[in-house]
Amino acid sequence: MHHIVLKIALVIILMRAGLGLDEKILKKHWNAVIQLGLLPWLTEAVAITVISRYILNLPWIWGFLLGSMIASVSPAVVVPCLFKLREEGYGVAKGIPTLLLASAAIDDSVSVAVFAIILNALFSTGGSATFNITKGPLSIIVGVILGGLWGAMTSVIPEKGDLYVVPLRFLILFLGGLFSLFLSNMIGWSGAGPLAIVTSGFIAASYWEKQGWPINKNPVCNVFRILWIFFEPILFAFTGAQITIKDLDPDVMWKGTIVLVSCLCLRLVATLLVSVRCGLNFKEKLFIGLAWLAKATVQAALGPAALDLIKNGGTAGYPKEEELHYAEVLLAVSVLSVVISAPLGAILIALSGPKLLAPSKEQPFQATTDNVRVESGIPMRDGSTIDGFSNNKTL
Repeated sequence: MHHIVLKIALVIILMRAGLGLDEKILKKHWNAVIQLGLLPWLTEAVAITVISRYILNLPWIWGFLLGSMIASVSPAVVVPCLFKLREEGYGVAKGIPTLLLASAAIDDSVSVAVFAIILNALFSTGGSATFNITKGPLSIIVGVILGGLWGAMTSVIPEKGDLYVVPLRFLILFLGGLFSLFLSNMIGWSGAGPLAIVTSGFIAASYWEKQGWPINKNPVCNVFRILWIFFEPILFAFTGAQITIKDLDPDVMWKGTIVLVSCLCLRLVATLLVSVRCGLNFKEKLFIGLAWLAKATVQAALGPAALDLIKNGGTAGYPKEEELHYAEVLLAVSVLSVVISAPLGAILIALSGPKLLAPSKEQPFQATTDNVRVESGIPMRDGSTIDGFSNNKTL
């Protein structure tokens, strides 16, 4: 049951991220989005691979499996914190929240795809090695295409003047997100699902903007925002419930702490260097570097994967005892990354955002009933109708 709840929470937060992406800002800063989404992740993944080889004594392939998982940022931590800052107007003028949301989507998708490639190659019991390697990049392409088609469909189904346009658009996106997430996990293309969700939200919001709904200020966004209020504590509660303190090896814990802290510092430096040509000042670069430290969702989901395969009879060709040890190290370090970086990242974003980002001159957006817009032509009790998407009537 908790796996289903976790997937629902993941769909909500990823869809919020997609709906909050601004097409104009992405076109303007597309190179920065790709750089911030790939290069810090690659730096940390390689650093973890090398350091874990000599500190945790992991084979190179197991070290890179660990690095591809740990290097991912957490949408469950980063996205809600960025939304809060954006609603308060911080960093909006330069599009920093949108820049980070888009980069985080790339970071997570690449992380899941690369992890799946290595895990499939490591525990492959046959089949085409070429297919196992190409499945990761293919899952990214498939996710973008399916998500784009699903999001575009919401611009014509339901029709713009439909009385139930808001609940129908919400259900299409939400159920489509659940379907893509469950299906991608079922067929082993786990990188496709999350990317399809973010892409569908982004494409849908882009079409809706042309129809009069502002980005991140429309009724469907408000529905996902309200749902997240309920599912946010559930997501973190279930993540914490996976941690069994008595099963953690103290030797692995302190060595894993050294690996994590050193690699987080390297990621911070790499982020500062990558953002040199992004048109940002030092404070804004520092904020991006601090925001990029949080980890939770991907680590909680992928941490037990190798151990589960071994317990179910899978083998990577190593002696059974060694494989169990390597898989337990992966799980322990993934748990440790959540314990250390999730609260640290949330605190750093909340405290550093107002100090490092410039506030917008526009009035911050507040999610109230006055902000809920409905479609034109809906009759009111006084005989008038709500015309267009104006919000001069409250519901």
